[in-house]
Amino acid sequence: METRRICTIEVIVEGVDILEKIKKSEAKDNEVIKVVEGMKKAEVKMLRDEEWRQEDGIMLKEGTVYVPQDEALRVEIIRLHHNTPIWGHGGQWKMAEFVTRNFWWPGVTREVKQYIEGCNAC
Repeated sequence: METRRICTIEVIVEGVDILEKIKKSEAKDNEVIKVVEGMKKAEVKMLRDEEWRQEDGIMLKEGTVYVPQDEALRVEIIRLHHNTPIWGHGGQWKMAEFVTRNFWWPGVTREVKQYIEGCNAC
């Protein structure tokens, strides 16, 4: 098992460099980066500096890694979390909590629920 640190986030994966995959996938989601940067430049008060930032080529939302709109990548992240000996098969809410400790995207809880519904052991 490999542990990789980005900012204060410790991402544990099973031999998969998920952060590198996220960096490469970001090109598909440049709209998010442009909107966030535009909001910062316009000094929109609803967007706090700590809410969105970019670090080492990764977008972070409130300290968690923003996962671009890449369905295969999102499913892989859920699967990697689901298949761990400690958290695996813990049910929808434990899995959602585990995934969102390090990763975020719109609808993450719903997607975890859908994944868990397909698992007979959960």
